[in-house]
Amino acid sequence: MVVQFIDEHRDRFGVEPICRVLTAHGVKIAPSGYYAFKTRLASARAVSDAELIVQIERVFWDRKLGRGISGVRKVWHLLRREGIVVARCTVERLMRQQGLRGIRRGKQFVTTRPDSSSTRPPDHVLRCFRADRPNELWVMGVISR
Repeated sequence: MVVQFIDEHRDRFGVEPICRVLTAHGVKIAPSGYYAFKTRLASARAVSDAELIVQIERVFWDRKLGRGISGVRKVWHLLRREGIVVARCTVERLMRQQGLRGIRRGKQFVTTRPDSSSTRPPDHVLRCFRADRPNELWVMGVISR
């Protein structure tokens, strides 16, 4: 993000003055660090992730394979079936990164249903449960049957 900012403004101000101002404001970056980042090759993980993302999206969106509804486990199995050996946690990480999620089927259970006809006790602390000193605030629940 900082490198992108420098790229956008380097023609107007130059790299060294931008780095100097950013460092004065708490974003420590040296011009040598900027140039090293620009000339550095992508890591092996970044390269393999880029290739895997293409395969994961292909399998996920294919109408005969993932149909856009398969989760991590099914996509991982589909990739293995095609001969692409990859760890399941890697598929999970890349799917999360790309915003791909499987569809969850079934009924969503509601565990708590408030009774709207019952009376509720008054709120004497106005939902503020912070006490500045010991024994300043006591909250007690009363259970009536």
